[in-house]
Amino acid sequence: MSSDSHYLENILHHDIPLTREMGMGVLDWQAHCLRLRLPLEPNVNHKSTMFGGSLYCGAVLAGWGWLHLRLREAGVDDGHIVIQEGTISYPLPVTGAAIAVCEAPEEKVWERFIKTYERHGRARLSLHTRVFNENAEAPAVEFDGQYVLHR
Repeated sequence: MSSDSHYLENILHHDIPLTREMGMGVLDWQAHCLRLRLPLEPNVNHKSTMFGGSLYCGAVLAGWGWLHLRLREAGVDDGHIVIQEGTISYPLPVTGAAIAVCEAPEEKVWERFIKTYERHGRARLSLHTRVFNENAEAPAVEFDGQYVLHR
């Protein structure tokens, strides 16, 4: 586990205790792509698949974690990240461990977000997260979230 991954996992488990109870782990942070892992057992539902609420939390937190690490890289440490809005679909069941993946938006979107925050002390960023069954190629969950950074 990289130092960034270890750092984020500690932040998640300390600041958002639910993540510890869910067994959420940070797999890696590479090339501005964040991957989280959720085991099935603490997140199982009555159908022996992963609970939709756990999948929603995993998707939201992949975006939150992505933004937290990217801001840390950019030296921005005076803001608070909140999820403002989210849309989710569940095309496939998750039957084992889940991997939540949040990739970077276009660089020009990121640059506009940072400039807006620097100018106004508040900015919005839309991030897309996909959640996969571990070792699967087709996404089981698609999530679009709008995150707000404010002072």
